[in-house]
Amino acid sequence: MSRNNLMKQILFAIGLGIVTGWGCHHYASSPGNAKEIASYFSIITDVFLRLIKMIIAPLVFATIVSGIVSMKGSSSVGSIALKAMTWFISAALISLFIGMSLVNIFKPGVGLNMVIPHTDVATGLSTSAFSLKTFISQIFPTSFAGAMANNDIIQILVFSVFFGSALSFISKDGNHPVIVFIEDLTRIMFRVTEYVMKFTPFAVFSAIAAAITVEGLGLIYDYGKLIGLFYLGLVVLWACLFAVGYLFLGKPVFTLGKLIYEPTALAFATASSESAYPKTMDALTKFGVPKKVSSFVLPLGYSFNLDGSMMYQAFAVLFIAQAYNIPLSFTEQVLILLTLMVTSKGMAGVARASVVVVAATLPMFNLPESGILLILGIDQFLDMGRTATNVVGNSISAAVIAKLEDRKKDNTFR
Repeated sequence: MSRNNLMKQILFAIGLGIVTGWGCHHYASSPGNAKEIASYFSIITDVFLRLIKMIIAPLVFATIVSGIVSMKGSSSVGSIALKAMTWFISAALISLFIGMSLVNIFKPGVGLNMVIPHTDVATGLSTSAFSLKTFISQIFPTSFAGAMANNDIIQILVFSVFFGSALSFISKDGNHPVIVFIEDLTRIMFRVTEYVMKFTPFAVFSAIAAAITVEGLGLIYDYGKLIGLFYLGLVVLWACLFAVGYLFLGKPVFTLGKLIYEPTALAFATASSESAYPKTMDALTKFGVPKKVSSFVLPLGYSFNLDGSMMYQAFAVLFIAQAYNIPLSFTEQVLILLTLMVTSKGMAGVARASVVVVAATLPMFNLPESGILLILGIDQFLDMGRTATNVVGNSISAAVIAKLEDRKKDNTFR
């Protein structure tokens, strides 16, 4: 399927999903009936995301190991990882600062005058697992098979680094049978990915239709200020990311923007970074980013470079505080945002992870947990924007890191 045809089909699916969802919502006899109709639409989305999850673990393992072996040793891994983490932390701070600034300036939650409930409200979200201690301990897998089965990207990455470094050490040349197997596995998984991607328009249609069926078009109008402000923040963040990319890459950063258009749109439509992973890898390869860089930085970015998610969390927490008329000093806001930056790391692969992080953070600062219900209804629309932003941030970071590694070796890149 060509790039242009796929994008046309995705855009058509979005429009058809909105119209179909509106029709189902309008003619549904009751909210319960609307939810039942939406559940049938969601079957298609669930199947598509299951297929995506099916390919991600072996694809990440194969590309990371292949990339490390191509480095001819593990010395470059530390250099790339240091540059990547420096970028990730800096981008997270910028994202949080932009989100905090916009919410404080435009105050989207002021005027809602929500009343704090006397009892806890069940949100259906499990937040007990989010702590710094849990995060650090869960970075390291107790079983590679378990990490693969659970699609735990960060654990797969850790094992793959060890495996790739050891394989590079014992192999004298590129003809080692395990290396040949890994390279063949990479090609096979990319071919499987192409098959799965053919179902993308159907998944996009079902995801949009399901959300509109339950909430209706009124959902967009009721929360228009928050949604609009959030997307304004994303535009500002994108401008910052491309500006920094321009400092390192020059004009080719705009070529990169064109190349990642498809995976970014795919991430936006499906609200899944995983669905865009193979296309992002392909776009970076076309741009000239070495496989050894992209295959390492992208999976690492799944857990540590979540620019859109960081901004969303800043918006969500401060919006909830404003809605309940709870004043927060500048110091308290900074402390909340730093807490979000720590607790959100490693959240990739957790269902509705950004919402869960927000729900876990609220009680830490005596904010009502029921506030999460204010944004659950529009989370699908916010998730689309933050997921697309994560793809953009990861793509630019990979290209910049590749440029810095290239300068260190006095080679020519782009």
